[in-house]
Amino acid sequence: MKWKSGRRSQNVEDRRGRGGRMMRRPATKVGGGFIVVALLAVLFMGEDAGKLLEVLGGAGAPMVQSAPPVATQASDELAQFVSVVLADTEDAWSSVFSKYGSRYAEPNLVLFTDAVESACGMNTAATGPFYCPGDNKVYLDLSFLEQLRRFGAHGDFALAYVIAHEVGHHVQSLLGTEREVRRLQGRLGRADRNAVSVLMELQADCYAGLWARQADQTRGILDEGDLEEALNAAASIGDDRLQRMSGRRVQPEGFTHGTSAQRSQWFRTGFNSATLEACDTFAQLR
Repeated sequence: MKWKSGRRSQNVEDRRGRGGRMMRRPATKVGGGFIVVALLAVLFMGEDAGKLLEVLGGAGAPMVQSAPPVATQASDELAQFVSVVLADTEDAWSSVFSKYGSRYAEPNLVLFTDAVESACGMNTAATGPFYCPGDNKVYLDLSFLEQLRRFGAHGDFALAYVIAHEVGHHVQSLLGTEREVRRLQGRLGRADRNAVSVLMELQADCYAGLWARQADQTRGILDEGDLEEALNAAASIGDDRLQRMSGRRVQPEGFTHGTSAQRSQWFRTGFNSATLEACDTFAQLR
């Protein structure tokens, strides 16, 4: 990804190195979502994966944050990369919103180490990157990139896709989609709630693809192979693959983010179309 000449966002909050206190089990979060497989399952499989961690570690048991790591040149460069990706999402979504006669309200992105407190509660790095609609912020522990690599998602654009996916949840919040989904889920049983959650996550994947196309048209950010990196990252975190990797049989009724094929398909849809209308994953409910 061609990023070093890109604009740096002013909306990054660097909270790395803060912490070192006792805490309880992480609170519920929105948006994406191990022991390598188990922790990735927490990020991308929601409540079901939370139950998996209860079995592995004991629900509600206190956890101790490790000492904050020493900042390195590599981590500082990675933070700069995140800042540029966030700036690209700001520019892309500002352009999209302006076409519809609206103004895009930019989210903040919080970099943290080990654990962080948000309007959605206390979360650890095990939760993975997430978006909190309560404070309109994206949260990211940079160690997640290594988790992605271990799971087979390589390249800088894989991380860019994850950031764009979480920003996609912010777009849903601005458009009122997140509020309507939570209201609908309150009237449904668990299986139907999960099905609606899948539609919401796939739309965020589509929005990530829309961002990639918009940013590439504006600034030429894509190197050869970048699109494949994003598609591979999306496929690597499909519910079906995560269930297999955790040693369980595939249970579609437990899906919360979509299959590998669905996630990569909707990212490609957003990239190919670059329109909000093409990302209407909820059309089947109407």
